[in-house]
Amino acid sequence: MIELNSHDIYELLELLKKAGISPEEALDILNSQFTSQLGFARVDTGRGVRAVLPEIVLASGKDFEEVRAVTDNLFSSIGLAIVSRVEAGLGEYLRKAFPVGSYHERARIFTLGSNETEYRKNEGSAAVISAGTSDLHAAEESAVILETMNVDVNRFYDIGVAGIHRLGHILPDLRTNSVCIVCAGMDAALPTVIGGLYKGPMIAVPTSTGYGTAFKGVTALLSMLNSCSPGICVMNIDNGLGAAAAALRILRGNY
Repeated sequence: MIELNSHDIYELLELLKKAGISPEEALDILNSQFTSQLGFARVDTGRGVRAVLPEIVLASGKDFEEVRAVTDNLFSSIGLAIVSRVEAGLGEYLRKAFPVGSYHERARIFTLGSNETEYRKNEGSAAVISAGTSDLHAAEESAVILETMNVDVNRFYDIGVAGIHRLGHILPDLRTNSVCIVCAGMDAALPTVIGGLYKGPMIAVPTSTGYGTAFKGVTALLSMLNSCSPGICVMNIDNGLGAAAAALRILRGNY
């Protein structure tokens, strides 16, 4: 990212003045490059410049045409659109509207375009782990977003603590990754176990998987927050997207 000192800013303002552009006009030009007005939405097309992720369209609560319009605007502006929480009907609609896009059904993610930003070749990889197959909705949300952002992802699925012998087989490969995302429901004990065996940054995602007293993920959330393995970062329930963003901050936050 380019940093400007006071002299640079002064020179820039002088150039604008010579070109007959007022500060107000310059601000309007800048805003037009980073925000698109669609009437029902103000699309933040410049978010990817300031943050680790571009604006991601949350499909929940929007009708199909609204999602299509925002998706088209992002793709046209920055070459990449990511839509989250896309149920099957909307996924099929978007697939027809944008034939070159991809609908990732398990992740409930629709992607259109690609991330062209270049990053360091040695930034490392992310491990995405699920305790059970029923936790894959959150795990795949993380994995698909990270892969869309050109992160090397290694998946380790269905290794919950009820069959803890399965964990031993993947530990050598798990430890080669720079950051680890663990998705678990029920009693959500897996992050605590891995937290005692893996030294790197770990992000835990409680899922809504489980029977009655799982309280749609509240039990898993509280269990992770009370983990006896210190230093585990805990996301909101089913928030695989948030875990992907946290992993990106760890991998790319310094540049």
